[in-house]
Amino acid sequence: MATYKEIKGVTVQTRDEDPVIGGIAGATWASGNAIPASGYYWGSAGTQTSNIIAGGYGPSGIIGTAFQYDGTDWTSAPSINDAREMITGWGASSTAAIIVAGDSPGFTGATEQFDGSSWTEKNDLNTTRIQGGGAGTSYTSGIFFGGRTPPNTKKDETEEWNGSTWTETGDLNTAIRAVAGFGTTTAAISAGGDAAPGGTQTGVESWNGSAWTELSGTLNTGRNALAVSGTQTAGLVFGGSPPVTTKTEAWNGTTFTEVNDMANPLYARGGSPAGSQTAALASGGQPSSPSPTNFTEEFSAAPVTAAILTEGDIFLSGGTGLKGFGKAAGIPSATWASGGTLNTARRFAGAGGVQTSGIVADGRGGPSTATEGTEVYNGTSFTVAPNTLNTARGYSAGFGTSSTAVIICGGNSPAKDETELFDGTSFTELNDLNTGRQQWATATAGSSTAGVAFGGYTTTTVNNTETWDGTSWTEVNNLNTARMQNIGSGTQTSALSSCGAEPSLSNKVEKWDGTSWTEVAETNTSRQSGAGFGSSNTQAIVCAGETPSLTTNTEFWNGSSWTEVNNLSEARQGAGSIGNSGVAGMIAGGDPASASTTTASEEWTADNTLSTVTVS
Repeated sequence: MATYKEIKGVTVQTRDEDPVIGGIAGATWASGNAIPASGYYWGSAGTQTSNIIAGGYGPSGIIGTAFQYDGTDWTSAPSINDAREMITGWGASSTAAIIVAGDSPGFTGATEQFDGSSWTEKNDLNTTRIQGGGAGTSYTSGIFFGGRTPPNTKKDETEEWNGSTWTETGDLNTAIRAVAGFGTTTAAISAGGDAAPGGTQTGVESWNGSAWTELSGTLNTGRNALAVSGTQTAGLVFGGSPPVTTKTEAWNGTTFTEVNDMANPLYARGGSPAGSQTAALASGGQPSSPSPTNFTEEFSAAPVTAAILTEGDIFLSGGTGLKGFGKAAGIPSATWASGGTLNTARRFAGAGGVQTSGIVADGRGGPSTATEGTEVYNGTSFTVAPNTLNTARGYSAGFGTSSTAVIICGGNSPAKDETELFDGTSFTELNDLNTGRQQWATATAGSSTAGVAFGGYTTTTVNNTETWDGTSWTEVNNLNTARMQNIGSGTQTSALSSCGAEPSLSNKVEKWDGTSWTEVAETNTSRQSGAGFGSSNTQAIVCAGETPSLTTNTEFWNGSSWTEVNNLSEARQGAGSIGNSGVAGMIAGGDPASASTTTASEEWTADNTLSTVTVS
């Protein structure tokens, strides 16, 4: 409980309904328009606003019909060639989908591809089976894993789809059927299911493009026949059985957290495999009674009309009780605390992840020496990883939602265009940047499949912006002002670029909305080579840097203005930034005033909860 004394000269709003907490914690399920036909165990693909379901089992048996969803209504689509149930599907949208396997009756490995106008039969799976998991955001690229062969033999095989043929690749650690799968061809999650020799499980495995790794994080409720949405580091699973449930769990790359339940207890629903963690779709499904449903439910971060809670909110709830959000013990009173010590001192390293699960990679040692090696942080200590970047570098940039899914890109010397994905153990080279560069910034809360990077130095200071979709980089609208050594925060669709060198020191800030950059309020202190992190373009921390003297200064952004808050213990520049929230993050290493490099890290943690306020 927070206590506020002698509140004067402040306008306090009266709200009939309390503002909601944004993001996954505040996301809820709402009913959508009904599907023209009832069913379950159908194949599904696409997103919340561009979805397709095909085949399945209806009130009268196996069906071959298909329906497309545009975010509001379902309409009929061409029927599939082979009517069947227990289908696995994925694809980017309602006009670009793949469905695999099924019972027609009789198990089949049939594969069909939809281009928006017709279904085309493609090559079958190598191992005929049903109830496997799938992952992929394109109908020309995906994986199918697990499942069962007649009569009920669980399988651990994984097959990769390249748009025309299936190739056997690394097996699951546990043979399993009716498992949830989400992610991409090179970065996927397998969760839950019915494991061999029998029984629903809570286990989770992570796929890096060649092998599966068992993870310590597990489902809170073991079940099978779940529906899914999202990526390897930001996923969502919902429904399932036994017993038939409404439970919804969010995956952050490390752990599953229970979030708001669905309205209807159902299993074998269609999902939105190419959707996001905060914008998901559930279609149809089977309750505990015999008849399948035609229900549609949409999971969204907040109703369009809802007010979102922000730091410092104080309001009358229902005109009677005074409430506040995170002000008394929140960001203004938060302090930095010492974190784990790096094994190797370094500055200008690539970094990514969150305060409890992050990495730093390579960097610079002394004034001109390179430092190679990767260190993984678990919230307490740094551990040296067995493998380092394939291309050694300093002055790179990074982003990711856990230490098992971090992108490191760019760097020097000279300016580099290489992009690499860290899976917790090793780095894999991915497609290069369009413009090689160094000393630039990324949206630190981006995921390994959705990021944005901006600014930097090639042979001159640049304003280029590129977005990452998990496979390739795309050039998009530029920053308004070219700059290097800038500070990045936020996500692919909601980011900030703060400060930097233009080439002179700058306090300019630009806001990214997923399409374009807009100049917003400047920081109080101009700086370059600072650090920062944040959840969006309305919540961020910037700290440290060169002003031109090295500084401990820390500032918080609430979406409209910058406020100076408690300073770092040690002034430094070139520290690695790890964090996806303005209330939880850390910086590691850097170049302090007292030495050329440091092993020290500092953690930033703030209370940001909704509290009842007493006035005295």
